[in-house]
Amino acid sequence: MSNISSTQLNRRFIGLTDPGVVRAVNQDSFYADPQGRFFIVADGMGGHAGGQEASQIATDRIQTALENGWESKLPSPALLEEAFLSANQGILDDQISHPERGDSGTTAVVILFRADGVWTGHVGDSRLYRLREENLEQITEDHTWVARALKIGDITPEQAKKHALRHVLFQCIGRQDLKTAEIDQIDVQPGDRFLLCSDGLSEEVADAELKTILLSDSSYEFVAVQLLEAAKAAGGSDNITVVLVVQD
Repeated sequence: MSNISSTQLNRRFIGLTDPGVVRAVNQDSFYADPQGRFFIVADGMGGHAGGQEASQIATDRIQTALENGWESKLPSPALLEEAFLSANQGILDDQISHPERGDSGTTAVVILFRADGVWTGHVGDSRLYRLREENLEQITEDHTWVARALKIGDITPEQAKKHALRHVLFQCIGRQDLKTAEIDQIDVQPGDRFLLCSDGLSEEVADAELKTILLSDSSYEFVAVQLLEAAKAAGGSDNITVVLVVQD
């Protein structure tokens, strides 16, 4: 397990990642800006050669783009779009240089706190949650076929939980046809807790349990460990990454 924690800009945060119980290789990556300005979680496509490299390329490219453009006049949505497209191009370039990784790809979710607001961008099914008081809300919408079918009413929530295609993405980073990320502005209030995670957490731990853990009076560092351990106790069938951000 690797981790980072800090307190900056009225924000406390910690990031943890673990290969889980089943897999020997961790294909997740994350980055927590030391100044608390932005946070990234990426999940390399499991079962595909190069997932580990793809998630790290995406994380590095997004980090670099956000750092380089932070003081620019570029609005945050445009800055995030540039960052995601840079990540996509980085993986496409890697696929050409390493044909054995030609089918690599990754998800990514980002939250950034900038002068023009708080914004999130994502591609795939890595998620951003917000806990406000006792209300846990999934801010991002999974880019999976099952999530799309659920949204239009083709399947029920109960069917979605067990659907054979629930992990199949209709969009990921590392594809020629990726044009942009899904980018939204979000509301933030003091006391909000934001959870960025790979599906190694969200697939193993139900939202009700996530909420219970996030509401704990324990330190935010211990809460993050509890989230990771809950996923492992539930089976830990995939890599698990948790980034917890507490807005003071």
